[in-house]
Amino acid sequence: MRAMLYDGAAPILRAAEVGDPVAGPGQLLINVTACGVCRTDLHLVDGELPQSKRPVIPGHEVVGRVAAVGPGVGEFFSVGDRVGVPWLGHTCGECPYCIDERENLCDAPGFTGYTLDGGYAERMVAESHFCLHIPRRYSDIEAAPLLCAGLIGYRTLRMAGHARRLGIYGFGAAAHIVAQVAHHQGRTVFAFTRPGDTAAQQLALQLGADWAGSSAERAPDELDAALIFAPAGELVPVALRAVCRGGVVVCGGIHMSDVPSFPYSLLWGERRIVSVANLTRADGVDFMRYATEIPLRMQTQVYPLAEANRALADLRGGRVLGAAVLRVAE
Repeated sequence: MRAMLYDGAAPILRAAEVGDPVAGPGQLLINVTACGVCRTDLHLVDGELPQSKRPVIPGHEVVGRVAAVGPGVGEFFSVGDRVGVPWLGHTCGECPYCIDERENLCDAPGFTGYTLDGGYAERMVAESHFCLHIPRRYSDIEAAPLLCAGLIGYRTLRMAGHARRLGIYGFGAAAHIVAQVAHHQGRTVFAFTRPGDTAAQQLALQLGADWAGSSAERAPDELDAALIFAPAGELVPVALRAVCRGGVVVCGGIHMSDVPSFPYSLLWGERRIVSVANLTRADGVDFMRYATEIPLRMQTQVYPLAEANRALADLRGGRVLGAAVLRVAE
């Protein structure tokens, strides 16, 4: 089968023919139709996430059809079902975090497209317990960003609590979904983009943001919470300056550049900084239910599987508006 591999030899993927995977106990064999291109894939290829399986097939925003089921899968999935495969692909079920229903912090996890082969390929296997049914209202291309940009964005938003005035820093794949959810919940949304990125600012306004501008600007009101999706540590003190007393800054990415030092006065007043680590299966079920109830609009740029490197380069260069998605099969 065709696949794009990362072997660590260079910051680029190579096309390869690899053997077809086989569904083992509890696993699904999936014919991949679409796979989102996440910034985490870019961090992997750029060597910023060094503990990956090598070679590895990236991709953890996977949509496809079940081609075969392994022993012990049960009745929840059947051949022909459309499924989504997210970032969290395995947990041990035995560590203190798993027992405490915090499996996103598992001591021995498996991550799709990082320690487990992912969706930049025509076929893949995944543990059925970590796969998700996809709302019918979305096409395969539209559904792909839901599997990470949507899921991680949703968990990030939940960690902001009941914040009424919400700032979103870095208006990419996750932010363009979160802004719609926050707008639907009746929150006031302020979108912060790279300086000069008027296209992203315009998209933010179209998707329900009440204000959009550069991250170098101040919002027209104090924020109760700030969500940071850009991998830029220098935005943390910027966001702290923008949130009110008792406010929270939530860092939603798996990787971020170093946070610069800042005066304690920015943190004082019971302001908080928290991070989001991975997701849980409960997050996936909750978010897919939410995505079924409200019509989310996905802004996508589509690339063929063979042009995965171009998609990553466009993401690195800030040339993707919304989410990049690989079309693997029709």
